[in-house]
Amino acid sequence: MRTRLLGGLAALAAVFSTATPGRAQSGLYSGGLSDSAGLPGSASENVPLPLGNPGSHGVFTFADVNYITQTWTMKDQTIAYRGLVDTTGAVTGLPGTYIGSGQVALTTADFGRRSFMPAMNLGIGYKTEDGTSITARFMALSPTDYNSAATLAAPFARSRPDLADTYLTAGVFNFGPQYAGPARKTAYEGSTIFKPFIDANGNFQLRQQLGDGLFYGIWNGASTMVITYRTNYQEAEVGARVPMFQTEQSRIYALAGGRFHWFYEKFSWRTTSFDVNGGTTARDQAVYTNVLSQRLYGPYGGVGHDIYLGSRFAVSTDMTGALLLGVIKERAKYKLSDNSTSAKRSVNELRLVPSAGANVNLWWYPIQGVQVRLGYSANTFFNTKNMEDPVGFNMGAIDPGYGNQAFRMIHGVNFGVGLFF
Repeated sequence: MRTRLLGGLAALAAVFSTATPGRAQSGLYSGGLSDSAGLPGSASENVPLPLGNPGSHGVFTFADVNYITQTWTMKDQTIAYRGLVDTTGAVTGLPGTYIGSGQVALTTADFGRRSFMPAMNLGIGYKTEDGTSITARFMALSPTDYNSAATLAAPFARSRPDLADTYLTAGVFNFGPQYAGPARKTAYEGSTIFKPFIDANGNFQLRQQLGDGLFYGIWNGASTMVITYRTNYQEAEVGARVPMFQTEQSRIYALAGGRFHWFYEKFSWRTTSFDVNGGTTARDQAVYTNVLSQRLYGPYGGVGHDIYLGSRFAVSTDMTGALLLGVIKERAKYKLSDNSTSAKRSVNELRLVPSAGANVNLWWYPIQGVQVRLGYSANTFFNTKNMEDPVGFNMGAIDPGYGNQAFRMIHGVNFGVGLFF
């Protein structure tokens, strides 16, 4: 599956949708529409709904669907290679010798292309008699999962004669014996090989009986590895829209309030080692997770401009800026699938995150008290964090590679409906 993110200000436009871009007072727009008729409907329209006049004060609600995407912030990191490592040196004569082609088997670049995802924006507000609109809204993007995997089935079944490339190996180190994996992963363990040597009694021998655990560690000679990257985004806002200047055909207004943004990313890596007979247990499966959670809080301000086009259509443009406080949490963890043991890393951080955005919307007023909106929104964030290298291979001191994301953008199209009561 592919992902996401949102036109943050897409929701902002909806927030103020029922403030009725264009007309809040008598004679704002030409075209024979009186203030008593609302904007821009007609008082003679009989609608079997408890709808009110957008030109007067009252409660309004809105709902819109956003179709959005965001900047891809993860860098490319190689996770695993094809082959395995002779831990004891019993096979090759030198401990730590790599057996196999060493071809890259799994990387975060395998997650592939990005995509647009849907998000729902819901809100409620109140318009005062002087045309000021006060609103509250919440928007949540559908969680997006990216997946990739590598298994013992090498591309086109190509491998060395010893089938070394049917195994997967990653460079995890400083792990305890709980993560040893199966004692016999290959036909080498427990076998007798032709290898001249001098035994403990000083006798010359031509054959040697190999023991178990020659390829130590769940990540050494594994059979399957699966990586998953989940992204999610939410935002909320409480704000006001205050008219500042208006003519017969247009209006300029100020925007101000407070915002909340939440960027959530979770990287998961599951490794499974099978024994030589194809069996495995929960103690032969290791799971690594890396969670980066960024909650941003702060005030925003901006300006907007409505222009009435005639025939019940209007266009609006909003521009906003914000200074947000980022509460950042980094959580990395290794564990066995049976949850019998784990190793963790937790870091908290605060940072300032400036933000700027804009949106353009086309408005249609089909009947009194109803507004329909179609638009495009973009919101940018500066100085967030990202997962440059999501995996920290040193279990003794887990240290994934985080970086500073100088620029992050959420943008997309939106379609919404507002009702004025």
